[in-house]
Amino acid sequence: PGAGPSGIVFSTSIQPDGKIIIAGSFISFNSTSRALIARLNTDGSLDTTFSLAAGANGTVWTNSVQSDGKIIIGGFFGAFNGISRNNIARLNSDGSLDTTFNPGTGANNTVRSISIQSDGKIIIGGDFTSYSGTPTNRIARLNTDGSLDPTFNTGSGTDLTVWTSVVQPDDKIIIAGTFTTFNGTTINHIARLNNNGSLD
Repeated sequence: PGAGPSGIVFSTSIQPDGKIIIAGSFISFNSTSRALIARLNTDGSLDTTFSLAAGANGTVWTNSVQSDGKIIIGGFFGAFNGISRNNIARLNSDGSLDTTFNPGTGANNTVRSISIQSDGKIIIGGDFTSYSGTPTNRIARLNTDGSLDPTFNTGSGTDLTVWTSVVQPDDKIIIAGTFTTFNGTTINHIARLNNNGSLD
């Protein structure tokens, strides 16, 4: 990677071809301008074919790559390439904004984790308390088009931030963070959810 990124890298993910997506608060990689997101070749060098133009206008905390190579990003931003996207967006494999992914007004606060289920639905966690105007405390599931999945019911959700999540092969979801309750049940900092959003 040479000198590498000029600032913090908060997340990494790997595309099907082995190339590496990094995201964070950096503004360059190995002295080449790359604001907040970059793609690396398998040897760690910068992939110059991946260009974001203006990119996100705030910190990118998390990213996850779909099986088709598209990239979902989350963080604390209000636009991507000048187009309104509140804290979540999906990029095509070349770094351009995927306009078929429409999150509406998006998350009302920071998205800090993204993980993808086997059916392509998207688990997001963070500091938000609503998604596109619908209350949902710090954990939500999105359909593949970016809309909120109403079949995923977490009740009152978590009382504090969800920092990370991972989907098991059976589509149960492990979440972790600073929370001490989930849907009113005391559970400190780590929990597993069933596929419908209830506490396992």
